[in-house]
Amino acid sequence: MCANILAAVAWPYANGPRHIGHVSGFGVPSDVFARFMRMSGHNVLMVSGSDCHGTAISVKADQEGLTAQECAEKYHRIIAEDLQGLGLSYDLYTHTMTDNHAQVVQEVFRTLYRNGYLVKKAEMGAFEPATGRTLPDRYIEGTCPHCGYDDARGDQCDNCGRQLDPADLISPRSKTTGATPEFRQTEHFFLDLPELAEALTEWIDTRHDWRPNVLKFSHNLLEELRPRAITRDLDWGIPVPVEGWESDHMKSIYVWFDAVIGYLSASIEWARRSGNPDAWKAFWTGGNEKSYYFMGKDNIVFHSVIWPGILLGVNGEGARDGQPSEQLGTLDLPTEVVSSEFLTMSGSKVSNSRGATIFVGDFLRDFGPDALRYFIAVAGPENQDTDFTWDEFVRRVNFELANEWGNLVNRSISMAHKNCGQIPAAGELTDADRELLEASRRAFDTVGDHLERARFKAAITEAMRIVGLANAYISAQEPWKLKDDPARRDTVLHVALQVVSDCNTLLTPFMPHAAQKVFEAMGGQGVWAAQPQMVEVSENDHSYPVLQGDYTVERARWASEPIAVGTPLAKPSPIFRKLDAKLAETGPEWAPIAHD
Repeated sequence: MCANILAAVAWPYANGPRHIGHVSGFGVPSDVFARFMRMSGHNVLMVSGSDCHGTAISVKADQEGLTAQECAEKYHRIIAEDLQGLGLSYDLYTHTMTDNHAQVVQEVFRTLYRNGYLVKKAEMGAFEPATGRTLPDRYIEGTCPHCGYDDARGDQCDNCGRQLDPADLISPRSKTTGATPEFRQTEHFFLDLPELAEALTEWIDTRHDWRPNVLKFSHNLLEELRPRAITRDLDWGIPVPVEGWESDHMKSIYVWFDAVIGYLSASIEWARRSGNPDAWKAFWTGGNEKSYYFMGKDNIVFHSVIWPGILLGVNGEGARDGQPSEQLGTLDLPTEVVSSEFLTMSGSKVSNSRGATIFVGDFLRDFGPDALRYFIAVAGPENQDTDFTWDEFVRRVNFELANEWGNLVNRSISMAHKNCGQIPAAGELTDADRELLEASRRAFDTVGDHLERARFKAAITEAMRIVGLANAYISAQEPWKLKDDPARRDTVLHVALQVVSDCNTLLTPFMPHAAQKVFEAMGGQGVWAAQPQMVEVSENDHSYPVLQGDYTVERARWASEPIAVGTPLAKPSPIFRKLDAKLAETGPEWAPIAHD
């Protein structure tokens, strides 16, 4: 049955270009999922944007001699270009500097305040001693007082998942300068999570099929929920919509609160841009839609506990009486939080390894999008931290993409082109023919089941298993030796091409650019896998790009569709080219391997 599916993708900070570790968490998994759901006939809304407020932006702006807005606009454009190049099929990728976003954030704030879930109190705020600028919790590091982890942040420990305050840390230090923060008394609004704890616990106890790491982090935080600050002493952010605070330019809504509301505000912006301002409601209200949130493990508790807590408070649920917002109505909580672990780059031995970074833009320029997408899906950090290495990347591309999948496509189409000039008809099938075709058809259920459960590694492994079966079939049947039996030769080639078509469909969510090429090599015409488009828009005299896409035009469907006998075939070009084996030893010029 057709469903409305919200794919809510984590918002990257607009304080620099993204590296491959970032897109392994929020980018590629979300797009694989969204593309599969569209191919399966569901209505999908995939939204995100650049997170443009907060100290991270102000610090980067100071370093580059820019205003905070100039800095955010600069990196928003770079990030949007990279995400478009990677082929992430956003219905809308925007940013948090829009009027629409500010209005939605302030409406959520006012509703929580009216429902009694925001409390005002004084606390000891952390400040950078050299500049006097406030230090957000995430810009303070130290040792966790609970588990002893050395790199705990001021808001939470990524090792044990517990909620922290900067003052809780042992030996706290500024992430930007390494100096010990100064703590001064300041007044802020806090989200009263303890008043939402019972409702949150009851809800999370129903999430039986979430990934174990998500449940672990969530339960750890539930055990010790405390009020959490949602305003900050900062002049770059959304004004606090409370009398006496709105005019204070040094008080802003805390960026973490601002950012998670972006999923809702982006959905509303998408609806307005689509010409139907109420279209977003089909993905947020009514209880019949499903919502999936994609991010790295450092953002789990924001999406599995704190964001649901905000939604409960806005809905008027929890320990205090309240009413939903008249503008927003009753909003549904997440169906699933799909979190990946970390993709590290230390094993690639990039020079200056302490800051080893492999940027998406550099990677796309030299290797294209699908090699990276494939690597993340088959060898990425889905369930555990994974280290990227150049030798593993070269091995995967050369032996799996080029030798296995690329070779299957090339030799099947080449032989059919040479001998028939078109897709040949099949004659009487043998047991070997039927076994391969049946395995290929069954794979749609197996791979589809994995993708519905966001098990990307298992899904692509099964798809590639069928590729391996098809290669073994061709080697065993030896159609090049069947010149004297053209009927059998054509049958073998027809079966091979049918499985090539099936495998191309199975691999489309993972490698949409290559899938389009294979579709065309098989004689297909039109758009097989649609790509996002960058559109320039303007607001308040500022021009900026958004990503959008019309994915209704694509022909890809999640099913084994019979190939059309008689379709003309041309000599194919290689889908994937082998990488120079030396790359495994040297790395590229922009990320060379350091040899001891």
